[in-house]
Amino acid sequence: MSAKIVMVASGKGGTGKSTVSVLAGGRLAAAGQKVLLIELDSGLRSVDIISGVYGKTVYDIEDVLCGRCSGEKAVVESPLYPGLSVISAPYEGGEVQTQALQALCAKMREYFDFLLIDTAAGMGAPFRAAAACAQQALLVLGADPVSLRDGRIVSDALYDGGLHDIRLVLNKVAPASFQNGLVRDVDECIDTVCAQLIAVIPESREVQFAAAKGEALPAGCLAFTALDNLARRLLGKRVLLAVH
Repeated sequence: MSAKIVMVASGKGGTGKSTVSVLAGGRLAAAGQKVLLIELDSGLRSVDIISGVYGKTVYDIEDVLCGRCSGEKAVVESPLYPGLSVISAPYEGGEVQTQALQALCAKMREYFDFLLIDTAAGMGAPFRAAAACAQQALLVLGADPVSLRDGRIVSDALYDGGLHDIRLVLNKVAPASFQNGLVRDVDECIDTVCAQLIAVIPESREVQFAAAKGEALPAGCLAFTALDNLARRLLGKRVLLAVH
């Protein structure tokens, strides 16, 4: 195997980046892919709860990157999404060194089809390290002026750094998102960020509950369909963006 490396970034916090990382990874796994999700958001760890591995982790990404353990020892498979494994961020502290992350990704690529790197919000050391490893970036943003403006800054930084395969994921989109006069429509979101749209994920109580409780996302909800479409598009399938 030689995994495709995809970083998942945002700009500002609160866009649902980690939730999208887990759920999209789960749908890739359901499509037969072996997926490893690496969480870099030290001190604000959430992937362990969302993926259902809370209480099952012994080592974290800090242990791996500083050499306290091998990458294999930190990998925990999700009980909610078979085929999805995670390496969690530490509860506090931790420093992400670019060369150490590159070495980990180079090793793990042999065993997985996808490596998803869940970066911290903003453009600090985790973001820069992930960008140095990634072949593609997903920008998870809300359909509001602040999120989109920050997303444009992130997009420009990635382009300037040489990563040109950037895709926009509009998350938590509700009918009111385009009725308040702040953002006109999806096209305005695309034009503001200057990235190709790959998914529109609706605001979803089911997603909120599943993420908070560490339970699997119900298959019957619209967000599930949107996330499945996202995974299929990452696999090169031609599927509709919209869900109804």
